[in-house]
Amino acid sequence: MAIFPTDYAISMTELAPAAEQLGFESLWVAEHSHIPTSRQSPWPGGAELPKQYWHTIDPFIALTAAALASKTIRVATGICLLVERDPIHTAKQVASVDQISNGRFIFGIGGGWNREEMADHGTEFSRRWKLLRERVEAIKIIWTQDVAEYHGEMVDFGPMWEYPKPVQKPHPPVILGGSGPRILERVVRYADGWMPNRGEVVERIPELQRLAADAGRERIPVTYYPKPGAEEIERVARSGVDRCIYYVPPDGRDAALKRLDELGKMVRPYIED
Repeated sequence: MAIFPTDYAISMTELAPAAEQLGFESLWVAEHSHIPTSRQSPWPGGAELPKQYWHTIDPFIALTAAALASKTIRVATGICLLVERDPIHTAKQVASVDQISNGRFIFGIGGGWNREEMADHGTEFSRRWKLLRERVEAIKIIWTQDVAEYHGEMVDFGPMWEYPKPVQKPHPPVILGGSGPRILERVVRYADGWMPNRGEVVERIPELQRLAADAGRERIPVTYYPKPGAEEIERVARSGVDRCIYYVPPDGRDAALKRLDELGKMVRPYIED
């Protein structure tokens, strides 16, 4: 399940164990550092941008709280806007949460949609995907090598030591979000899974797996946000979706727990005891 971890939402220290008790596999949080008031970039979800987009707690702090309050549920960014983050600091943050959670972290990332937001971080919208790839490649090197160095066009650093290393080996799974025309190529090139959020999904899964096989890779897992309902769960599962994510509202404790209970009843038949 997923949430925008706002300053007015249910506490992560209550939500994580509640979701864990109901049998959910993972808890995902969204990220936006800020939203420029100019509002020039259209929101892909509709005309009016919900206020939760500019009220989110930092995802790594939210997930640290969730990890400490739980024992088995995985904690995940859905998505981390890596194009707006320093890769050296982010590598340490992910590894630190993976350590604190004893290997339960999932690193969901994406290119983002808000031009003004990323411009405030010095990121050019048209080059965000190249920047994302280089930052992912650099972070993986930091995670997996004692002496790490990376020399790209947009990310460049000499030999360094950085610890801690992640608990998960070789590193936490990197799940790439997005639904654009080149997203499958990007997933195969530098990610460990695909997380589309709109558009054609099940129709593109065969292509994803063909590209993976052509690249000498094993089957790539797919995470998706389907409509609620048993029929839809079974449809997307047959089509090759491995994980379904459902949001609970960020509008306080009662609304979140009510929706969580509804979702728990819906997914119960699909949870292995």
